[in-house]
Amino acid sequence: MKRWLGKAETALGNHSDRLNAINIFPVADGDTGTNLYLTVRAATRSLQESLPDEAAQNDVGAVLAKAGQAAMEQARGNSGTLFSVFLCAAAEPLTGQPRLTASLLATALNRAQIRAWSALSDPVPGTMLSVMEAASRAAAAVDAAQKGNDSNHALGLVLDAAVGAALEAVVHTEEQLDALQAAHVVDAGGVGMLLILDCLRSAVLGEELQSELLDGLHGYDVQDPHIHADLPDDDGVEVMCTVSLSPLDAATLRQRLDELGDSVIMSQVERSPDPEGRYRWRVHAHVLDAVPALELIRSLGEPTDVAVSELARPRDPAPVEADAGSRVEGR
Repeated sequence: MKRWLGKAETALGNHSDRLNAINIFPVADGDTGTNLYLTVRAATRSLQESLPDEAAQNDVGAVLAKAGQAAMEQARGNSGTLFSVFLCAAAEPLTGQPRLTASLLATALNRAQIRAWSALSDPVPGTMLSVMEAASRAAAAVDAAQKGNDSNHALGLVLDAAVGAALEAVVHTEEQLDALQAAHVVDAGGVGMLLILDCLRSAVLGEELQSELLDGLHGYDVQDPHIHADLPDDDGVEVMCTVSLSPLDAATLRQRLDELGDSVIMSQVERSPDPEGRYRWRVHAHVLDAVPALELIRSLGEPTDVAVSELARPRDPAPVEADAGSRVEGR
């Protein structure tokens, strides 16, 4: 699992420029690659510290839960937030397991895609959500055919199927969203998720990444321009924070943020409440003005790790720099 996330960090760093270039949905702010990279980097760095005991170090779920929580706390943009939700949810059925099997992976992928879909107030097909779902369905189908086979060979077959289905789903994103079809590109978040899944396959099977995987994806050729730079600016800002809320207050916040803006994502950072019955939530929203949104959040709890960024930022096509101080918000 550590090798998987390390490979994903490297791959996303290498591909961040092209992911940024085709980032036009939900807003054309050109930073999906940067945001996924920074979110995955937070996950990998959390695993540089030892887990509390030897049992946890040999527990697949415990390792991923720690990585997922760190990713959630420092998630950037829609794509980073959804991946951190994916990671936290995938960890749950793997808790207490010393190794990954075909059945466990299929279960984890299913739990993860369901949680990711439910985290968004208004989930949209043709995004990384569709890629997660396709990978999960393919994994479940192959696992069912294996009839409980827990061999590494069966696991490899499930991984092959998941990545293959994820690629097909990425290709189909273009026809699922009008904005992508008009620009003749595939979804940036979907491509990022495909890369992450291929990194998992690579880490588990001990094989190289499939270099030809992205060949032919519309808009992804290195000769193509930064498509997002030619699109109209989006009004408003992106607001992100972590806040402790009761279940009722969380439902209230989601409803009122939906009224103020869109791209609302709320997911629990931890599964257990504090002594006062409140859960910690990671909150993400696109709104026209940050002030009313932050006032609303503060009326219900005290936010931490607050980040506000303009959606219509100056577009810089330069690749992301992997320095410790990098801080880029957006999709």
